[in-house]
Amino acid sequence: MKPLRLSLRSKLTVLYGGAFLIVGLALLIVNYLLVSSSLPESAAFAETVPGLAVQRAQAYPMDSATNLPTERAQATQLVATSITEYRSDVLSTLLWQSLVALAIAGALAVLFGWLMASRVLRPLHAITATARKLGAENLDRRIDLDGPDDELKELADTFDGMLDRLAVSFDSQKRFVANASHELRTPLAVQRTLVEVAMADPDVSPEVRKLGEHLIYTNERSERMIEGLLVLARSDRGLTARGPVRLDEIAATVIRSATAMAEEAGVTVESRLRPRTVSGDPVLLERLVTNLVHNAITYNRKGGWIHVDIGGDPALVVRNTGPQVPLDAVPALFEPFRRLSGDRTGDSRNAGLGLSIVRSIATAHAGTAGAEPGGRGGGLVVRVRLP
Repeated sequence: MKPLRLSLRSKLTVLYGGAFLIVGLALLIVNYLLVSSSLPESAAFAETVPGLAVQRAQAYPMDSATNLPTERAQATQLVATSITEYRSDVLSTLLWQSLVALAIAGALAVLFGWLMASRVLRPLHAITATARKLGAENLDRRIDLDGPDDELKELADTFDGMLDRLAVSFDSQKRFVANASHELRTPLAVQRTLVEVAMADPDVSPEVRKLGEHLIYTNERSERMIEGLLVLARSDRGLTARGPVRLDEIAATVIRSATAMAEEAGVTVESRLRPRTVSGDPVLLERLVTNLVHNAITYNRKGGWIHVDIGGDPALVVRNTGPQVPLDAVPALFEPFRRLSGDRTGDSRNAGLGLSIVRSIATAHAGTAGAEPGGRGGGLVVRVRLP
């Protein structure tokens, strides 16, 4: 059984209400003692009214001589009893009425304590709301808390200062990715062009042609790795813009473009594409679907199949046949540069970034990506959930 966890607002309310009840109880005790001390004691007050017995004796003159002492004693006893009962009634009434008043005042104190706690915590709610709305695409939000220079304003200003530093860091990262995209792609494109031009010479020797093919192969792999890293860096930064995207239409386009690749690998592509609209970046979502489809084709077997399902929850499910995948090895597939040994790493052109990019893009869209072994047919079942 989990222990009861009260919110800060509830704790403050209990603190305010408890403090009021303690003070109220102390005042009740003091008031009770003061009233009790001010009421006359029965014996002392009875001795101050001896005339009552004399008046009673004068009402019966025939017995006055013989009964005066007795009447005086009876009158004194009667007054003492009356005073005792009166004192008891007054103190009892005072006690019960005070307790009722204290209970009502305590309930009001709890209510006002709840309202006061809400007002005191309002700046914290503003900080929480701002933090929840923050993302790489809207780091310009600030709290800008007004009010006296107290602890809460200091906390809000510190939070705003942290956001300023984060915004500067993200802007620097964006510029770095943009510059790296240009600086890394351009030399590779130049190298590839030079090698292709050299190989186009009809007098090139077989050794040089073989070396050129190997260089082009290595160049292509480097280009794919750099492209994957750039996409991974972009998706990790979050989305700069969102819009409605038809995921089923993107999947249809990706499947059509992968037809030749599937035929060459001897893999059958099946699909069930129901209309599904998500909010996000169409370029990144297309890359997500492309990575899953290409992975399912690449890491498959001759005569195998892949199945792409778009529609419900999860929004995207890709199943494929292929080599058996151990259950404990599945989480590592979503880490950069991590691949399984054996057949799944047989194609060295891949850098092991496919599923890492898939998870990063899903996270950038406030979704999740997970996988599990495909069962007897081998392969994987990858599920992507998108809001």
